[in-house]
Amino acid sequence: MATWGLIRETTNVKHWDSYITETHVLAYVEGTYEEALAELERHARRSMANHPKKRKRRRLFRSGDDFLMVVDDAAWRSSGTRYTVAELLEDTAAPAKPTNTCGATMKPIDRREATKPEPVDTMPPASPPEEQYPDGVPVKPKWLGRADLP
Repeated sequence: MATWGLIRETTNVKHWDSYITETHVLAYVEGTYEEALAELERHARRSMANHPKKRKRRRLFRSGDDFLMVVDDAAWRSSGTRYTVAELLEDTAAPAKPTNTCGATMKPIDRREATKPEPVDTMPPASPPEEQYPDGVPVKPKWLGRADLP
């Protein structure tokens, strides 16, 4: 089963007329290409609905297997966001699959079957009750008699 990346490329005007393109992987989809494409369309439509309302016009296009959202602002500028689905071929930051000594892939650990560690008592030992005035203020301050203070 293939892993598909749902990718968003956004072009924004940052400083005066300098354009910056930002690329983000929105999600990964395990399954068929058609399932990944359907999920990509949901992301594009959700993004269009949640885009800032102060923009003058928002349009969503489909070109083959890509989606393009064009947003016009109140000025003469437009910005574009392209949504693409692509098969993941390699990921250098992906966790390695554990293998045993003969090279076969090991079965993943079922976390439900794992035993829970024994609870550790984190409460400090009970101290004797301190003497207090009727209004609740301690008679002897806690800092009095500490060896670590000058």
